[in-house]
Amino acid sequence: MKPVRLPAAATIALPRWGIFALCLLYILPGLIGRDPWKGDDATSFGVMWTMAHGNIADWLWPHIAGLPLPEKGPLAYWIGAVSIKLLGGIMGEPMAARLMTGLFFLIGAVSVWYATYLLGRRPEAQPLKLAFGGQPEPRDFGRTLADGALLIYIASLGLLLHSHETGVESLQMALVAFTFYLCVRLLDEPKLRYSLQLGLVLGLLILNRGWVVPVALTLTLSALCIVRGQSAKIRYVLGALPLACLLPIAWMLVLRQHHPFDSSPFPAWMEWNYRQIKIPNLDSISYFFKYVIWFAWPAWPFAAWAVFAWRRQEKALHISLPAAFLLCFTILAFINHNSEESLLLPLLPAISILAAFGLPTMKRSAINAVDWFAVMVMTGTASLIWLAYIALQTGWPDKLSLKLHLLAPGFESSFQPLVFLIACAATIAWFMLVYWRISRRPSVLWRAVVLSAGGVILCWLLLLSIGLPWINHRISYAALSEDLQQHLPTQNACVEAYVGPSQRASFAYFGKLRFAGFSDHNCQYLLLQHSRRYSFTPEMPSHYEAKEWESIWIGHRAADKDELFTLYRRKRP
Repeated sequence: MKPVRLPAAATIALPRWGIFALCLLYILPGLIGRDPWKGDDATSFGVMWTMAHGNIADWLWPHIAGLPLPEKGPLAYWIGAVSIKLLGGIMGEPMAARLMTGLFFLIGAVSVWYATYLLGRRPEAQPLKLAFGGQPEPRDFGRTLADGALLIYIASLGLLLHSHETGVESLQMALVAFTFYLCVRLLDEPKLRYSLQLGLVLGLLILNRGWVVPVALTLTLSALCIVRGQSAKIRYVLGALPLACLLPIAWMLVLRQHHPFDSSPFPAWMEWNYRQIKIPNLDSISYFFKYVIWFAWPAWPFAAWAVFAWRRQEKALHISLPAAFLLCFTILAFINHNSEESLLLPLLPAISILAAFGLPTMKRSAINAVDWFAVMVMTGTASLIWLAYIALQTGWPDKLSLKLHLLAPGFESSFQPLVFLIACAATIAWFMLVYWRISRRPSVLWRAVVLSAGGVILCWLLLLSIGLPWINHRISYAALSEDLQQHLPTQNACVEAYVGPSQRASFAYFGKLRFAGFSDHNCQYLLLQHSRRYSFTPEMPSHYEAKEWESIWIGHRAADKDELFTLYRRKRP
């Protein structure tokens, strides 16, 4: 028996303009007006920037100003580099690269919405018919569930940072979500065009982050067809493989033809893929359960309830397909020993969709608990952000102001009226949303997650509006890069560098440093990165003689005195 009994009044969908506005409010903060962030954000931008200013070899062999990065595929870097070439002169190169990140998020969000909508219209997902009628129409039920899935997707804490970072992960999320949508189409209505589209997307996944995920998804879909007694549909799944292999094969052939820098990234790329597959160990399993609890909040409680509530219809597509995706990516996380958050990202589209089908059966007490948790946590977080902003602007409270300036030495706050008004409007809108939810007590399905999504949007918007100058000052390498540049005689001075990829990208972009490339030798300058925690003096690479070099500069970011950089100049004979 179906667990859902629902009146039509509970399936009032969100207006289209409201959904679009929520997506824009979510994605735009963090894309506008900031420097590349330390870590993967700056690293990926560095590859894109190098490609945009390079030749065909730079496009085929991903690197940051001569530092090879062959591990992940080149697709996201290609797209970002094209955006830089087209729009970099208009909006700035970092912003142009991040513009594609916003597009990737929208593709993923639309895919989640439409996949849930199609599943929600299926006969086996419909609520029980009421004795005197009044149950919702399939189309209305599907739209309301899709709205709920999108709100859960936006509210997922693990999505927040990665959906705004420049890199391959944001494209990976979009492609996984679009793959899910195509699987719904293919299993619901097997047609050749859906098989070809699936093959194209799997090929793009290979070019973006390797072949492990596409192979795992193909095996998962084949197994799902067998479990659901639809073995005939396996040929459509397997029929996607030739087209999926075509794109990476084309990349390999071009590499073989041009042989960039007299080498190829393909062996290192294959080795990186092989390292994703190992026997599960205690560390990988414990990492998964330790982080997925907050990473997939608030989706996982609703998803777990959906599995329990629909346990007698476990083969229904709206339960079995997202559950299969979750099982697939859980296993991939177990067998990968890298213990990084990017392993958990592919879980979010499927768990958000599955969670949406738990909304109609969730008890009111559980919904109220999630709501009050969102109100308390998000309101408290927003209050702390406002308090920190007041402390930076006025110097009160004294201790908080001192602490913030110690974390970002040299930061000088300035009042920006437009940014302040936007932050005030967002805060007022949040309290209006809370009042609407508490006073009206609406019966619509998505009421259970609207506060979680709204709270995440509020806190992120505040952090990346009134808090952005402080964050930029603390994380950016811009000032350090300019200081380093002043200690070089010319911009064309060759620098051999042993620094991290994000630092190399920042120095190359902000400081216009010319780092040693694949074929550069005997540079007159040497840049080393080291830690004050272990030694103030860096250890020279084994193939350098310390007596041949003299230190001419030591620097660090104002907010990080442990991370040190030393510039050496070769002594004249």
